[in-house]
Amino acid sequence: MTQLTLPAVAKLNLFLHITGRRPDGYHNLQTLFQLLDVGDELTFSLRDDSDITLDCNNSELINEQNLVLRAARLLQQYSKCVQGCDIYLQKRLPMGGGLGGGSSDAATTLLGLNKLWQLGLSLDTLAELGLKLGADVPLFVRGFTAFAEGVGEKLLPLPMPEKVYLVVTPDCHISTAEIFQHPDLIRNTPPIASSQVLTAAWHNDCQPLVERLYPIVAITLQWLVEYAPCQMTGTGASVFAAFPDQTSAQHALAQLPPSWRGFIAKGVNQSPVWAALADTE
Repeated sequence: MTQLTLPAVAKLNLFLHITGRRPDGYHNLQTLFQLLDVGDELTFSLRDDSDITLDCNNSELINEQNLVLRAARLLQQYSKCVQGCDIYLQKRLPMGGGLGGGSSDAATTLLGLNKLWQLGLSLDTLAELGLKLGADVPLFVRGFTAFAEGVGEKLLPLPMPEKVYLVVTPDCHISTAEIFQHPDLIRNTPPIASSQVLTAAWHNDCQPLVERLYPIVAITLQWLVEYAPCQMTGTGASVFAAFPDQTSAQHALAQLPPSWRGFIAKGVNQSPVWAALADTE
């Protein structure tokens, strides 16, 4: 095999509860990660040397801080692999939307290059490497809808009804670091037991602060709630609502204000990246 193309799917936080701040400055949280069937796409091509290159349909993303490049170099360094690759990232998910696009891209890079370079590293090892890149990366490495604790790395598979979602992203970019460092962020939500997740009251502790700092997010929620109950995912800016079927979601999407981005996706309990990897066997 000299080339491999894989998806990098989006996620929603069906809830996000912040239960405390840790001595290292990170936050303990509880969340329910819902994987979606849409996202970015990455193509990996073997090189004759050990160089790693990145190209992308969005030129702003071609830089040394891109998580795709960082993931590829981390894996190469860890495995002492002497092979290189050319990577093409087809970016479809909005950036700064709380949909996990960068983390998912990094996870797909770890999975894809583990396969292409024939490293044979375990899923646990790849997840540990992913955590060095970001708290959400292990979720996408393992590739299942899950209840998460810690900084988001302690994952318990939790299959959910595969609903139809409309995801809307207003024209703004929100820094996750800004929200988590803000003094007004809610940080004292009582933890819930994993056995009570499906019966607990859900909310997003970041949403009140983001709505205040970014009024366009509040306006987007006000628009979407006319069609279905809705909330924000992650630290925003994307918001989402579940619909009973594709037709009703499509009706709402057709009314979307022109400056906002929206897409319809189905919730999935296993990431499509696994089906794509299986097809390469």
